[in-house]
Amino acid sequence: MLAQAKSVLLGAMVLFSFSLAAFRQTATPAGPGPEYTGDAQLKFPAHYRDWLYLTTGFDMSYNPAMQMGGHHMFDNVFVNPEAYKAFVETGTWPDKTMLVLEVRGAEGKGSINQKGNYQGTEVMGLEVHVKDEARFPGKWAFFGFDDGKTAKMIPVAADCYSCHAAHAAVDTTFVQFYPTLLPIAKSKGTLAAAYRNEAGPPAQK
Repeated sequence: MLAQAKSVLLGAMVLFSFSLAAFRQTATPAGPGPEYTGDAQLKFPAHYRDWLYLTTGFDMSYNPAMQMGGHHMFDNVFVNPEAYKAFVETGTWPDKTMLVLEVRGAEGKGSINQKGNYQGTEVMGLEVHVKDEARFPGKWAFFGFDDGKTAKMIPVAADCYSCHAAHAAVDTTFVQFYPTLLPIAKSKGTLAAAYRNEAGPPAQK
């Protein structure tokens, strides 16, 4: 009788273990990560709009001398779900993070709109910021996409690398402009020293 009870208990434990493993696989599916061609070009993540939306900027520029020329622009940022989940838990980005910057023109006249701007349907530009520690000496790389499905890495000498390294809030990314993630980075203590110096002391309440 005792042996039979032990057998039933063992069977239940095994079944529970398999069920738990299946649940974990379902709840946190592994993403494919960045994919490359044979000549080291990045394949564009075509379904990035199914990813997590982080923020939208309007007419943003990191160069004070840059002029928009009368054309207003929206910048939308998306990140792959696996990276987002890791950031929420740790306050920093895991390997294989992909951030997509989507640029759309601003429209002012259309339908019932009388004031302000909304986003146009045409995508004016696409850029992907990828963390792939085994592939890139600086861990991160930028890729600019035009109309193609693949893109070459933007050379490390480009200003975007030095700008992100010098001013980014977390791990060379501009988390300071992501309103839902900045508080997480603050609470986890992952803000870069350079950004903390730029931001200055916290406001007194």
